Amino acid sequence: MLQNWLIINAVTLLVALGSFLIRPRDIPWATHLDRPKWLFFEPAIPLIWMVIFVCGATSATLVWQQEPNSLKTWLLMAVYLLVELVTVAYIPATLRLRSLTVGTVLGASGLILGLILTLLVWPTSGWAALLLVPYLLWSPLGTYTTKRMIKLNPDAA
Repeated sequence: MLQNWLIINAVTLLVALGSFLIRPRDIPWATHLDRPKWLFFEPAIPLIWMVIFVCGATSATLVWQQEPNSLKTWLLMAVYLLVELVTVAYIPATLRLRSLTVGTVLGASGLILGLILTLLVWPTSGWAALLLVPYLLWSPLGTYTTKRMIKLNPDAA
């Protein structure tokens, strides 16, 4: 039987790869958008998200190990998956719809879901909740950046 951490990491990886569901013709739209001057760290964003996804998968593994196969744990796994799906949908949805508003809504939704997940996980494992903090810190920054980009690119709202 496969180890729980392996399954959780495989699902995380598969869902994360969903961010590559973009059409090449959508990329020029995004590259021509004006960005805030303070967004000098943009090249590091993929690495930052990789760390956040690893923290999330580790958090889910810790939760699973507390009460494997319980209904509560399966429901928490569903919320982990929902948070990741909303997070990963940001790029393809924003590009395909050419709408920074969509990105802002998805970013804010991910933040709210991430906060709910953290609060739900806390009683089960404090360490698992702590591993969700990078998401809770980064997600508002990404959402704020997208919202600022709307002001710089009103036609892309």
